[in-house]
Amino acid sequence: MKAKKYALSMIAVYMAYLTHGIQALIFSQNKINFATQWGFDMTNPESATYAAGVAAVSTAIAWTGFGKFCSVWIGGEISDRVGRKKLMIGGAILYVICFITMLKTGNATLAAFAGFLAGVATSGFWDASGYPAVQEAYPAAPGAALIGIKFFVSLSGMIYPLLAVRNTDAGMWKMNIYIPLVMSFVVLALAIIAPYVYDDEKKAAKAADGKGSNEIEAEIQAAKDRMLVKPSAFAKFCAYFYAFLCMAIMYGAQQYTKAFGQAYSGLTEVQAAGMTTIYTLGSLCAVIFWAFMMAKLKWNPLKVIIVDSVMTAIALAIVLLIHNVMIVYIAILAIGFFSAGGALQTGLGVVQMFNPGPKGRNTGIYYTFMGAASYLIPVVAAKLTVISGEGAAVYTLMGMMLVLAILATLSTLYLISQHKKVFGESPL
Repeated sequence: MKAKKYALSMIAVYMAYLTHGIQALIFSQNKINFATQWGFDMTNPESATYAAGVAAVSTAIAWTGFGKFCSVWIGGEISDRVGRKKLMIGGAILYVICFITMLKTGNATLAAFAGFLAGVATSGFWDASGYPAVQEAYPAAPGAALIGIKFFVSLSGMIYPLLAVRNTDAGMWKMNIYIPLVMSFVVLALAIIAPYVYDDEKKAAKAADGKGSNEIEAEIQAAKDRMLVKPSAFAKFCAYFYAFLCMAIMYGAQQYTKAFGQAYSGLTEVQAAGMTTIYTLGSLCAVIFWAFMMAKLKWNPLKVIIVDSVMTAIALAIVLLIHNVMIVYIAILAIGFFSAGGALQTGLGVVQMFNPGPKGRNTGIYYTFMGAASYLIPVVAAKLTVISGEGAAVYTLMGMMLVLAILATLSTLYLISQHKKVFGESPL
């Protein structure tokens, strides 16, 4: 059974995303300390220098997204050519460099470059190799294997905000960087020793026929043979573009719920950090729920993401209209459940459904759209913060996220109609 033989490769990937869950939050959860380390005066929240420091942190986050956008499209192609192991190792090395730079630098530009390296490592290396690797290691339920990635991202995202506040209050804020640095070394060791399905099959195929063709091509052809008609170009685009819509919502909520809680619900920093934890708790519960629905009850991925899209839009509307603390907490929990509970990973299954092809290539294209969103959202946040202040900026972002959730609902409804036409059955 592949899942047993290649369990270590799955552990390596999941450990990588446990580390990534911290990297994704590290700038936003330590923004005051980072900005101070970079030379900004952060003592007066009403001052121009404070706003500039917050904008510098958003810029560093944006460079992380830019690194994803620049690298993920080619990472999938490289992964299909050279195998999964080399890219998993390369990503771990870049993470080590990234966290060491964050730890030492007092320059905002260099810190932004560290963010860029983290983006390249995450999408160009780990997304391009890790996502295909877990699908290949657990072919009995590849959708559940993908959602497992989200489980570990959510797990670290739930724990890290509270840990970061605790370390900061204890005067040890740099522990917030040392922890993921040590974890990166662990990922590096696991990536080196783990076997990978794709790499082994590629070697076996070369030994058998001197080329490198293997059962992957047969799998792709079988998926194409299931189609009654070819999907339209617009359907394929919608499948890929879902990554942009989903990531923009997820990234905005992940990075800016803390600031929203402080600005509009009157929360202290610790309480606002708790909002990020509640958001992540929602995503963690969703991972378990959707993994069961897809693996055991065989729900179609489109059925999952239409529910996610509709409920995310409703939850965002509640956050924007009602600022009662308890209601906002519940709504943030719902946003975490429906927008960040594996929706992005499930969407990748929709891509493979409508456009069967090499998993590395499809992952690369899909996550290029994701990278564009993770770059655009913090850039917009930085510009809005300078123009209108942090409070107004995060409220505007929430409004943008609601519009994107509505677009995600409409595009998914179109894909549902196309599914019946292409495969002869409703995904619902």
